[in-house]
Amino acid sequence: MDRELIRQVLTVAKRLDEKNLVNAYEGNISTKSGDTVYITPTGKNKAFLTEDMIAVVDDKGNQTGGSCKPTSELPMHLQAYEIRKDIGGVVHCHPTFLTAHAICNRPVVTKGYPEMMANFKVFEVAPYGRPGTGDILKGAIPVFAHSDVVILGNHGVLAVGKTVEDAMNKVEAAEAITKALYYADVLGSPLDLSAEECDYFYHIYDSKYSR
Repeated sequence: MDRELIRQVLTVAKRLDEKNLVNAYEGNISTKSGDTVYITPTGKNKAFLTEDMIAVVDDKGNQTGGSCKPTSELPMHLQAYEIRKDIGGVVHCHPTFLTAHAICNRPVVTKGYPEMMANFKVFEVAPYGRPGTGDILKGAIPVFAHSDVVILGNHGVLAVGKTVEDAMNKVEAAEAITKALYYADVLGSPLDLSAEECDYFYHIYDSKYSR
């Protein structure tokens, strides 16, 4: 059992709680080392988690440690780790602005926000899959071939990274970007960049994240 990885999950869980990105009923966090996954428990307030409450499971989902039952979204986390071998951390949550896009099945796109275009290009929406089952990520698998963040239709968002902190950073950025774009629409007519500028930033994304 890796205590350092457990502490990383706790740190991310509490940070996301402080930012109102997770709560007792929505959101789960995990990291993986070898055949072992460390994941947040079901139905617990993320602000009050302790090391012993983090569930330890093998890659088949069998619990081998921790005093609490793992989140019901465990199948989604295990499936995410199978999609790409470079994934070492998974964060699933229901941030307000990204979840609004999930409910509307509306991707997040822009031609006026360089940081979005260069780092993420687009937040795509995967078709709805029933939460808590192996179906939830079926439609997201193709998206993860070229993205680390996917909006889950009628559900929330899932971010992956080399570490759980990396996944956290991406979901925080995704929500901040989506919030900014929402308010830009509320303020008036967002100004698009030229096609040349858009291509420039999309090329940066493609060179860093295309697989």
